[in-house]
This record gives sequence, C-alpha cells and structure tokens, in this order.
Amino acid sequence: MTRAMPRIDADRLWARLMALAEIGATPAGGVNRQALSAGEIEAWRLLIGWAEAAGMQASTDPAGNLFLVLPGRDRGLPPLMMGSHIDTQPTGGKFDGAFGVLAALEAAESLDATPERDVVVVAWMNEEGSRFAPGMMGSEAFAGVRALEEVLAARDAAGTTVAEALATLQAAFPHLPCRPLGFPIGFYLEPHIEQGPLLEQRGTPIGIVTGIQGKKTYEIAVEGAEGHAGTLDMADRRDALAAFARMANAMFREVGAADPAVKFTIGMARVEPNAPSVVPSRVTFRIDLRHPENAALDAFGTRLEALAEAHAPPCTVQVKVLVDAPSNEFDPDLRARIAAGAEALGHPAMPILSAAGHDARHMAPLCPSAMIFIPCRGGVSHAEHEWAEPAHVAAGAAVLAEVAASLVLEEETAA
Repeated sequence: MTRAMPRIDADRLWARLMALAEIGATPAGGVNRQALSAGEIEAWRLLIGWAEAAGMQASTDPAGNLFLVLPGRDRGLPPLMMGSHIDTQPTGGKFDGAFGVLAALEAAESLDATPERDVVVVAWMNEEGSRFAPGMMGSEAFAGVRALEEVLAARDAAGTTVAEALATLQAAFPHLPCRPLGFPIGFYLEPHIEQGPLLEQRGTPIGIVTGIQGKKTYEIAVEGAEGHAGTLDMADRRDALAAFARMANAMFREVGAADPAVKFTIGMARVEPNAPSVVPSRVTFRIDLRHPENAALDAFGTRLEALAEAHAPPCTVQVKVLVDAPSNEFDPDLRARIAAGAEALGHPAMPILSAAGHDARHMAPLCPSAMIFIPCRGGVSHAEHEWAEPAHVAAGAAVLAEVAASLVLEEETAA
C-alpha cells in the first residue's frame, strides 16, 4: 500500500503566523522586522523554541542563516531543505517570507515517520535588502554567489556593518552551534505568497513556479560641482541633478517603454548636499531592471549603461552593478510532484513565473529546487495591508508537506 498523506495542523500554522507577526508589529497592521535587528533576534527565539519542542536541532552559520534540523535515518545523505526568510521591509506584511518558514516547519512536523534523510527548515539572512543592500545576502553567501567578506562589510543607513549586527545576534545565542558556510543539499523547496495578482484572479490556490525572471540592480553615481543657486550662470553649472533628470528621462523612454515584459524602476535617489539654494554636486540612484529573457535583460542593461554615459556631461558618472541574476528554471520533477500533490489534495494549481526574486534562485544551481505560490489579496506585498487567506495558507503548507513526504519517506509495501 502507499504512504499515508501527512496531515498538517492548519490552526497551529495560522496561530504561529500571527504570533510571529506580533514581533515588529506596526500600528497599521504590518510588520517592521528588518535583518539582524532586535526583532529578528526575538523571532529566532520563537522559532527555535517551536522547533526544539518538535525534536528539531537549531544551528546557524557565519552568514547568519538559521537552520532547524529534523534528523533523518541516514545523516550522510544530503538533506531536504525548505524555507524562506523572516526579515521584512520597514512597512512589510505578515506573510512575505514568514509563510515560507512556518509552512516548512509545519511540513517537517507533519511527517509521521523518521525521514530517510535530514529535513532542514531554513530562515535565510537578509532576503529583503531593506536594512543592508543588496538583498538575499544569506543565500548568496551560502551558495558562493557573493563572498562572505563582502556581505560582512555592508553597512546600513546608520553605519552599522553586517559583521557588527551579526555579532550582536550571535551573542544572543551563545550556545547555538555554528556550522560551516555552505553544505550539500539534496532538494530545496520554498513556499511563498505570489506577490502578484494572477492566482487570485484565476481563483487558483496553488502556483507551481516555473522559474524566476532575471534581475539586474545598478547603483549610479553622478558627480557634478556645488554652486550658488543665485550667482552661478546656468551655462557654467555642473548640475548633478539635471544630469540625473536627463538620464532618467531617457532610461524610462528607451528601456522602460521598450518592451511590455520589461520592469524598470528607479526606486532610490539621494541628492547631495540637498540644500534648496545649492546646485547639487552629487546624485546617487539605484535601478532595478527585470526581464524573463536573459538576452533581453542583458541588452537592456547595456543600454542603461550607455544612456548614463551619454547624458552625464558636463558631469561624470560611475555605474556599479550590484546584482546580476539571470532568469532560472525550476526542476521539472519537483514541479510535477507539486502538481501531483495539489491534485491529490483537491487543490487547483497552475504554472506561474515568479516576477519577484527569491532565495530559491541561488539554490537552483546547487540542487533540484522548486517553489510553491499561494495567492495574496490584490497581489499586494511589501505593504502593511498584505494578506493571505487562512485556507490558502493551509493549502500551500499541505501541498508542501506532501511533496516533502514524497521525497523523504519510503513508500509502504504490502505484506
């Protein structure tokens, strides 16, 4: 006979989501729990307590990732890893990231037999990139995409380095084992809210993620010269803000409007000295560029760099690439298992491309990887009114648990 399907505790999962959301809760109903903050330390205590009560073992690594391990029969086999992140945007919601970690914990707890290999629930460090930039630092360091030294040197707006914030977190857990950075993984699964409207519009509770569209992030610094707003002739100015305006106009026109599939955003701009009667001497801005096709992404990226150079004079410009992540495709076998699990549980499912980036991007080159999406109301995420229905939360966790069981529990045989 076949293996019995695991049974998740939907009420427990929802209660845990709401309890975690209290840490960093904002007056408007959202969550501000940024990476390596006091709130994340408190959240770690909560997660570790739940996991240890379920017989799991907690550990961390030099990049500040949290691992909760359900031991398997053969600990030499590369584990099944499941999870996401628990850091948020400054005005984030209750579900982005947190659903993935807690659904993974629930799936691990639902296994009714000792798994053949370890099951690891992971909470990656700094997925959001809201306090420290860029995001996905923990998974990038784990996967060898970014050097640990570069991660540790990053600073937040107050000047605190990742290394300093990480030391504070580590001091709060002096007895927590620290494992080496990076280890072999057998499979990786990441559940997440969609952060888009398609599943809700289609009335479909489960999204089988085909892949993640590519992303490039640029930091561009325009250097001009300060001058008195009342005395310096317009023709003699090296106005960094004026150069930025020319660049931005051309970029929106020639890249942002060039292809319906392109996503082009200037999400941050800093003007110096930012005084009303001083010609700006420096503008630093960041670009988020995304496209599902790698050739188009590269071409648009090249065009952005050319436009920056063309519209800078009489100022100068420096272009720095912070993130260069090509599109990826998730494992076909795992996607088939997700589809089969959803069908067995009676949940409609559909294939869907992820428009947002996730830590799973960096796991896909390491091992068979996949993602499960559930709907979020109005497609809203990174906002305090972000919301997922309890029934969808339960459906996503149940499908995850079934896929996990299919990977780590042996099929029963007839006597």
